[in-house]
This record gives sequence, structure tokens and C-alpha cells, in this order.
Amino acid sequence: MISIREAIEAIQGRVRPTGIERVALQDAVGRVLASALRAREDVPGFDNSAMDGYAVRAADVAAVPVTLPVEGESRAGGPPAGALVPGAAMRIFTGAPMPEGADAIVIQEDTDREGDTVVVKAASEVGRHVRRRAEVMACDSVLLEPGARIGVGEIGVLASQGFAVVPVARRPRVAILSTGDELRELGEPPRPGSLVDSNAHALAAAVREAGGVPELLPLGADDAEALTARVREVARRADVLLSTGGVSVGEYDFVHEAFRAAGVEDVFWKIRVKPGKPVRFGVLEQTLVLGLPGNPVSAVVTFELFVRPALRAMQGDPRPFRPRARFELAAPARAPRGRTELARARIDADGRAHPHRTQGSADLTSLVALDALLILPEGAPPFDEGDVVDGLDLRRVDGAPASPF
Repeated sequence: MISIREAIEAIQGRVRPTGIERVALQDAVGRVLASALRAREDVPGFDNSAMDGYAVRAADVAAVPVTLPVEGESRAGGPPAGALVPGAAMRIFTGAPMPEGADAIVIQEDTDREGDTVVVKAASEVGRHVRRRAEVMACDSVLLEPGARIGVGEIGVLASQGFAVVPVARRPRVAILSTGDELRELGEPPRPGSLVDSNAHALAAAVREAGGVPELLPLGADDAEALTARVREVARRADVLLSTGGVSVGEYDFVHEAFRAAGVEDVFWKIRVKPGKPVRFGVLEQTLVLGLPGNPVSAVVTFELFVRPALRAMQGDPRPFRPRARFELAAPARAPRGRTELARARIDADGRAHPHRTQGSADLTSLVALDALLILPEGAPPFDEGDVVDGLDLRRVDGAPASPF
């Protein structure tokens, strides 16, 4: 068996970029920017007022109180204000252009309006409450770097600069193949000894969260020849093939044979991790092929550890890994002998980690309200309540640039 770190490095070392596509701005939320974008305009595009009040020459209000005639008005979207008459003030509103000759703003609260004059009660130095042209961003400066995750703020900035279409990394195509004669499709009537294929749907959701496009394949029977044909066919169109089940050592675990027969280059099998020891990884031409365990928890946890970072890296995300964090235990925990355990836990409002009452690989309920995977290193002594342990913080949407292992 290899270590978690070795497995992650082996997979990341074979990741290839998915390429670039251009999408409408409205469809870019959650995507990864594929190339740098530069500002098309200065921000602000002109000197303007940051407050409602009066545009003045600072020298005219240096000694207060002072009464000035009000000459003209400048409002956002209105006609050009023209020049400020020396010794006068001009009514101005937030966002409105500064009149020629004005170099400061007196806010409305520091004035008393008396007909066609205004009494200025507080001095305002040069530049006070003035937004200068290009002080936020100059035209042709870098707006967003490659690898930026496009969120609400990025959409707003791109729209303000007139980007109706943006270059993003193509979403990885991920084929999901659940294997095992005991499985039945969602909605299919029960039959003796069968269970619903929950893995495909959980993994499809995980793929979408990671930015990929899942394809749920028909169930794979415990038949080596049929599985081989399926693997070959899918590898022609998918960036990643995920299979679940059939990677252990049972007499009906045919995935190993199918991978070999299909021509998958074998990279590793078995990792010192709980849950998820029998993960198999290989490459078929340009397609990453991962055989995940059939137990539902093992499938989801190993996806989180090994597949999700690969999907993020394929899209050019410079921070593809979940961040490592420290958690205080709210209950005792114990690592298994010979393997590092990733214990599912809920994090309370005080930041304390509550390991799920059961850590079995088949207990899907331990994935509900899952906040963290606590890292219990192999060979570590038992942990007591109050001890602090490392873990992967699954609540964080911002990633880390380096593997947490």
C-alpha cells in the first residue's frame, strides 16, 4: 500500500488541462478563468464626488464659516456641469462629475443652504471626498488573473468592464460506472438482496460541486468482458472515468481484470487510508481511470481526497486542495492500526469537532451535515476529548495551493 501523499502526487502528476471555452457571462459563475483579462476602461472613468454636497475650491473654504454663492449643479447622468466659478460653490451629488476648477467636496451635513447661497461650516482640504479617475483601476491593467474562481464579485467587475463573454476552463467530463449485480437503478422496484445505487448520485453531486460534468452510465454487471468493453468505450469521450465497486479481492471483483484488458496503464492499487484502502488508479490514453470502493462512504471520501483535487487542477485552479485546519475534539477518537483514518465530523458553533457516532464505510448517514474529515494518523495514540487534531475543512470554498498531506 502507498501513502495518501503518494497517491495524491501520482494522480496530480498525470493531470492535464481540459482546454479553454468561451461562455456567456451569466454562465460563468463557479467557473475558473482560463486567461488573464485586462481592464477596458479606467475606474472611475472620471473625477467624481463620493458624497452629496458642494464642489468647491479648497482655498475658498479654508477659513470658516464662509458664505458662497451656489452656481450650477452636477448630478450623475446629467448634462456637463461646466467650470466652477471662482469664489463659488456648485451643488453636487454622489457619483457626479467634478466641475472644472473644483478640487474638494464639502459634504451636505457641513453646510446650511440659504436660498442661492450656502454657508460652509467646516473646511475641506484638496481631494476631500473626491474619487480620482483610475484610482481603482487603470485601463489595460490586469483585471483578473488566470485561475480566478468566478463568483458574484468577479461577475460584477467583468460586467462593469463590458465582458459579455469570458474564457474559462472547459468542465471536465466525468463518467461514473457503478458495478455489481446487487445494484438496482433509482426508481427500480426492489428485488431480494438488491440495493439502490446511491454511489452514482452522490458522486455526480460531488463532480458538479468540483466543477465537472457527470455522466451516469448504466449499471455494470459482474462480467469482466462487458466491463472491459464499457471502459474502452467511455475512455474515448471522458476526461475521467470513475468506477465504484469490484476493486477488492473477492471472486466477483472484476474491475481489475477489466482495467487490464482495456489497456489501462496501472499506476497504483491500495492506499493506507481508512475508509478507502482498495482504490485503483491508472491512465487510458488521456483519461484518468479510478476504481473507487463500492461502500458508499469510502467512495465519497476517496473522491474528496483524490478525485476532487484532480478535477480542480484540470480546470487550472491554483488552489485545488481543501484547506487543512485544526479542530478541538468534542469526543474521544482512535486511529486504526496501519492506516490513517479520515473520520467524519460535524463542527459546532464553537469550532469543536464531533466525530460521527459510527465510522463504518457503509453508513451513509455519516455523510449528512459533514463539515470536516479529521486526520487521525496511523500509529497515533488514542485522542481524548479536548485534544486538538488536524483535519480537512469541507466548509471552505476557498482552496489551498498544496496538498494537506
